[in-house]
Amino acid sequence: MIQYLDNIHHKDSNNFFLIAGPCIIEGEDMALRIAEKVIELTNKYNIPYIFKGSFKKANRSRVDSFTTIGEEKSLEILKKVGETFNIPTTTDIHENEHAALAAQYVDVLQIPAFLVRQTDLLVAAAKTGKCVTLKKGQFLSPEAMKFAVQKITDSDNQKVAIIERGNSFGYTDLIVDYRGIPTMREYAPVILDVTHSLQQPNQSSGVTGGRPDLIETIAKAGIAVGADGIFIETHPTPETALSDGANMLRLDLLEDLLQKLTRIRESIL
Repeated sequence: MIQYLDNIHHKDSNNFFLIAGPCIIEGEDMALRIAEKVIELTNKYNIPYIFKGSFKKANRSRVDSFTTIGEEKSLEILKKVGETFNIPTTTDIHENEHAALAAQYVDVLQIPAFLVRQTDLLVAAAKTGKCVTLKKGQFLSPEAMKFAVQKITDSDNQKVAIIERGNSFGYTDLIVDYRGIPTMREYAPVILDVTHSLQQPNQSSGVTGGRPDLIETIAKAGIAVGADGIFIETHPTPETALSDGANMLRLDLLEDLLQKLTRIRESIL
């Protein structure tokens, strides 16, 4: 994925790259504050960085779950983050029309796991010419992602990567099969979505749970088996986050994790 972003991140690095930010854009000040802190750390450890924030959440368990502060407002904030810090940004899209809309503001379009088989959505994203990341469905084998990748490349876009985010394990848990990372790297660069892999979906309350205590364990294993990138949702106070607070990493814990992951990466090169 890094080679696709050479023209915008301007970094020489043999390290993994990091996609990180809040689950959803909650406001301009918070987005800028999170980005500034993560950039401080990624510069320190020479980690190429892509800021992530959803401009709208469509996959919600309950109708009263928070979805957006406003689509255009959120996209404008993402654009400001990118311009302020000269970094690439990414957001997820859920409808065909979102592809062209979001492409005006961000550098990487993310396809959600539950939508990764939606051919029209993938083609619409590919046709923007932006980098496209494909979240592997919790219901898909690693081998099945070959065909999702082909939908992007057959649409004349070679800028594609796969995001591993765990497989359904029973009704209310996920598990990461690390054998899938080298398999999927045959098709495209692979990013391990650490925090979403630790979700506990389908809780009786209608609010997704999580195991943030295992973030370090999952991330270390991902780097050890050769993941090209790491995806982490982070927030200064996850307990007050408007979305996915149960599985996010507290922002002040990020440096210790990145330091450890960088050491593992150096040891396997």
